[in-house]
Amino acid sequence: MGDVQALVAHQDDDGNIDLVHETVEESFLPDGDVEIAVEYSGVNFKDALAVTPKGGVARSYPLIPGIDLTGTVRSSTSPEFSAGDVVVAHGYDIGTGRHGGYADTARLPADMVVKLTGLSAKDAAAIGTAGFTAAMSVEALTAHGITPSDGPVLVTGATGGVGSVSVDLLAAAGFEVIASTGKSDATDLLRTLGATEIIGRLPEEGEKVRALGKTRWAAVVDCVGGTTLAYALSTLAYGGVVAASGLAGSADLPTTVHPFILRGVTLAGIDSVQLPIVNRRALWAKLEGELKPRHLDDVTTDVAVTALPKSIKTILSGGVTGRTRVIVAGEF
Repeated sequence: MGDVQALVAHQDDDGNIDLVHETVEESFLPDGDVEIAVEYSGVNFKDALAVTPKGGVARSYPLIPGIDLTGTVRSSTSPEFSAGDVVVAHGYDIGTGRHGGYADTARLPADMVVKLTGLSAKDAAAIGTAGFTAAMSVEALTAHGITPSDGPVLVTGATGGVGSVSVDLLAAAGFEVIASTGKSDATDLLRTLGATEIIGRLPEEGEKVRALGKTRWAAVVDCVGGTTLAYALSTLAYGGVVAASGLAGSADLPTTVHPFILRGVTLAGIDSVQLPIVNRRALWAKLEGELKPRHLDDVTTDVAVTALPKSIKTILSGGVTGRTRVIVAGEF
């Protein structure tokens, strides 16, 4: 292997972070069992935080961001992988403490890598961390015993990466999906994904979050946090469950114990970062089969990796709908 083409984030003495294209030596990459020719990556909220001063996710700089990566194995010292295998990797410290997907080459431990047999690298990148988190959320609802006959399921932040794929997966499973979003121009997309009803952000302007409100949903996939999550908990039906994965609204949770002790609701935390590799590979197998999102092309926008320094922070302002797939191969 020769030199590596990468986007590298550097932090100066004042805490400012620049993301620049560099040619780095092979030794810049960490040790690992599997060397991957990266074809695609993605843009997630955490990727934007990694290049934001005081973003709180990057362990040190310089850093190649990109918490998602897909491509083909170039070489492997692990018997689990062979040259030419199509693979996906995300989670753990990829793109935050270990160089990630915004480079034409990645080197990872074998127990961070998933071999794909039923998805292309392109489609796997469209799913990415966000789609995987959506699948985890839907699985949490069904594992709790929620079925379509129990009533509607609310998805908050429905136009984001996790939210849009959640709408798609839930609708495919026969659920009545209520999509909550602040983007008035996303109605057609959400209808295409299978949303039964589209509403604004919750709580509505001027609406008070009560300790217990009128029950409205059997379950919730929450990507927002804050008062939105508090509202969802207070309006959940008896025995319902919220799968919570996001904090785009706030990391605070201004609620009471009432929904838990008077309605028996469950708050299920969804974390795709530290999920053991055995569970990760099992869920990707489902994403290659019965859980494969039906409308990947509708929710995915492509961007060249070299365009990221100017566009990656758009996600922090809520300017991105659906998934952003980053084209790496051939773009440097």
